[in-house]
Order: sequence, then structure tokens, then C-alpha cells
Amino acid sequence: MVHYRFATEEQIELANGARKICEDLLRPQLEELEKADGGRGRYPMDVHQALADAGYYGMNIPEEYGGLGLDIVTRAVIAEEIATVDSGFAFAFTNAGNYFNTIMETGISEDEKQRWAMRILSGEAIGAFALTEADAGSDAAAMRTSAVWDASTQEWVINGVKCFCSNGPIANFFFIAAWTDRSQRASKGVTVFLVEKERGIQVGKKENKMGLKTSETSEIILEDVRVPADHVVGEVGSGFTKALAMINEEGRVIGLAYNLGIAQACLDTATAYAKTRRQFGKRIIDQQAVGFKLVDMEARTQASRALMYEALCCRRDGKELGILPNLLKFYCSDCTMQTATDAVQILGGYGYMKDYPVEKLMRDAKIYQIFSGTNEIQHKNAARAIAGRDPLMNRK
Repeated sequence: MVHYRFATEEQIELANGARKICEDLLRPQLEELEKADGGRGRYPMDVHQALADAGYYGMNIPEEYGGLGLDIVTRAVIAEEIATVDSGFAFAFTNAGNYFNTIMETGISEDEKQRWAMRILSGEAIGAFALTEADAGSDAAAMRTSAVWDASTQEWVINGVKCFCSNGPIANFFFIAAWTDRSQRASKGVTVFLVEKERGIQVGKKENKMGLKTSETSEIILEDVRVPADHVVGEVGSGFTKALAMINEEGRVIGLAYNLGIAQACLDTATAYAKTRRQFGKRIIDQQAVGFKLVDMEARTQASRALMYEALCCRRDGKELGILPNLLKFYCSDCTMQTATDAVQILGGYGYMKDYPVEKLMRDAKIYQIFSGTNEIQHKNAARAIAGRDPLMNRK
């Protein structure tokens, strides 16, 4: 059920269609997927292909390239519905097919861009973005990965190790951020490259995460990986700004749709349970302590949705976002974590058991307070933006 009150009939139809596919194909195998690969989890390629065949993959690809050209609001409505079934899959699936606009910023030929569009739309091409390193998390400028120009072959040679790369184990193309000029600041010395896996990218350790098991995560190793000049995204040296923009959109704007799906699933599950569970002669939803808790869960979820779609509409309409992405990221993820905790509490002992869904939802919710810039970093950046420059300090 689509909860965004301004959704059009087309958006509702598209979102409900995607959810039905996930209810039919994904939900029955969630437990198996969670336990796969020694508990590391597995991305369900059968569901991926079913959604791709139905036109839900690479939804932002323009019509002139064969895609639907869906705007960011429509894509978020669809992503939220998929995430109510499983947030990890929604996150992995949507991001994997969301990189065509970035491919368009490279210098590859128009024919190659057409082929990339077809590969993505078919479900074949799976993308990933690699920025984070062991010593460069929130401080992305501390990355060590480098790219050196080889004039003799007219290629960039990339070396480095990326960690916590979402979709790393399943991706067949990557966007890699690397230093190209260490004499400059990161804003002018980092470049993003399009790198096909076949050029020599190695997949390292696959992570065993607390949650989001259907989103596979791993190290990415580059040892003398060579890419031609036309694989640079934008201009050489503009990559740090590009990387932060990608994180801003994927993790702090549309990315909260996957988080909101968890909140709605927690609310739906806890409400249904509270209406059927009876204690002391009446439904527990009629106990004020439980009823008020559900009201708080509803309020947080509604407020998060309103804030998210305001940011999405601004992004769609070219309005200035300001600190909205920062506020959205920490507010929604904090609200969802509290809502997940409350859902476990309402289910009591059953909420703590893996036989009931809220235990998994709580584990899935936690990461949204961490990745795409921790909530602490979001608070800091928002506070700095609100404060602006101290005019007295400028005089010194």
C-alpha cells in the first residue's frame, strides 16, 4: 500500500506492481537468503531479473535510451514499497541500476552509452560505487587509492583497496574514487573512474553484517588496473565533489526510501500483532501504554515521509536542497531505529525471536544511522551550515 498521499495513479500502480513481485518471489525466501553463505547473506538474482523484466531496473534511464525516464519521486515511491518487503534488497537493487546518469558523464562514445543502457535495462549490468577505505570512512579525503597517468599507453593505472563496497560481490562495473593529484586538496585532486570488473578488479573479503543480508558487501582490490582516458567521470580532479553528490542523492535523499520501508513494516507488524494479542481480558492495543507507543511510531513515520518527499520534490524540481539531505538522513534513520525498537517491545518476547519479522527489521534499521555519513557527521555539517561564517573571525 502506497502511503505517500500525493502519489499519482501511475506511481501507485508502478509501486504496487513492484511490491507484488517482491511479495510473491522475495518474501518466501528471505529466511534462506539471510542464512546463505554462512550468514553473510545472498542477493536474489531471480527477483532481480523478474523486476528487470518488468521494467523496474534502471528506472532513471531516459526514454531516448529505451528506459522509462522516471523522476526521483516516482522511483522513491517504488523503492519504499519494495523496502517494506526487504530493505536490503531494495537498497541493493535500486542502486545497482541507478548509475546510467554517471556513465553519461564519462567520455565514452554515444554508441557505447547506448550499449550500457541496453545492458542495464536487461538486468545484466550491475553497478557499485567504491569510496570508503579502512582509514577513510566519514573522512573520505583520507583515502589512499591512487590513479597514475601512463602516457605511453594513454591509460590511468589504479591501485588501492576499498572496503564496505555495497554490491561489491555481484557487481560487474564500478565507480572508483582515486587520487590523481596529491599536491591538490581533495576537491581538486580526486577523480572518479568507470571501471569494468573485467579490467582486473578483484573482490576481497565478503562482510558478515548485522543486517541487510540481501545486500552483499565486500572489499574491492585494484592492482595496476588500467582504464582509458574516456572512463573518467566528468573532469579529472572533480571526483571528490562528484562522489559526495552521489552519496548525497543515493544515501541521503532517495536512500531514505529504503529506511522508510523498514519503519512502515515495523508499524504494520506491531499494529497487527497488538490488535490480536490479548492480555488481561482485552487487546493490548487497547492498553494505553501500547496504544500511545503505536501513535508515536505512526507520527515518526509520517513525519519522516513528509520530510523525505519534500527533499525528493526539491531534487526533482531543481530547488535548492540546502541542509535538507543532512536533516533527512539523521532524522529519518533515528526515527526508524526507534520505531523498530518499539516494535520489538510491543511484540515482547516474540519480538526478540527470529521467528517474528521485527527482530530482522531492527537489525536492518541500524546501518542507516551509520552509512552515507554517520548521523553525528550530519549533525555537525548541518550545524556548520546553520551557523555560517563568523564575520568577526573573517576580519582576522
